[in-house]
Amino acid sequence: MVLVDAINSACKNLILKKNVALIDATGIYYRDLNSLLRSLDGNGVEKVEICNVYGQRYIGTDLDDHLSIDIYGTPGNDLGAFMRGVDITVHGNVQDGCGNTMDHGTIVVHGRAGDLVGYSMRGGRIFIRDDAGYRVGIHMKEYLGKRPAIVIGGTAQDFLGEYMAGGVLVVLGLNMKDGSCHDARFVGTGMHGGTMYIRGGVRHLGEEVEVKELDEADYRILGSLVDEFCRYYGLDAEKILESKFSKLVPVSSRPYWNLYAY
Repeated sequence: MVLVDAINSACKNLILKKNVALIDATGIYYRDLNSLLRSLDGNGVEKVEICNVYGQRYIGTDLDDHLSIDIYGTPGNDLGAFMRGVDITVHGNVQDGCGNTMDHGTIVVHGRAGDLVGYSMRGGRIFIRDDAGYRVGIHMKEYLGKRPAIVIGGTAQDFLGEYMAGGVLVVLGLNMKDGSCHDARFVGTGMHGGTMYIRGGVRHLGEEVEVKELDEADYRILGSLVDEFCRYYGLDAEKILESKFSKLVPVSSRPYWNLYAY
């Protein structure tokens, strides 16, 4: 009944072909679009293609692992928030909060991303082809056996990895000249867990992180993520991995212990 109601409310914007749903998001309010997606989830639909997306928020929020979603346009804030297994591909840019508290699944962006990518992310993977904004990976964490990962093809802005508590954050700087530095300030401020791998120099680090050389385990982790990144965007992983990478880790797992009273 929920599926029928959702289809009736958006019948002019929805085409069903076997296990594929085609949605024209023109003029659809974000709540109606997300209600339609939740109705399709678990009802025999395996793939959804949404065209003419123009700022609709929360696409993919609270969906399980039944769907693969292709988005054409620019989704609004909190794409994939609280997502539990969906694979989302965005053919365009994404706005702020992409992957907010994401639990599982994959988000692939063929463009740029705004601020707060992967905020409190605790599982899954996010791949950004170009640049990302401020506070990427803030409060990222590892949850049970899950280790989230974010890979950025370009560079990121200030407070990269702020208060990061777990997971892996990779910044490739593919749009930078060889030997140049990332301009982000306060990289790793408050970081107390997880690992960052950055290709190229870092101009300004937070006091809570230190730079180390990569070991064999690091290269395996980095190599796997770069391989996957390059498969999505048709790039040469071997060439990227020939470059010098820095490993950023927290100095302490409790950087602010002396600020609290017990």
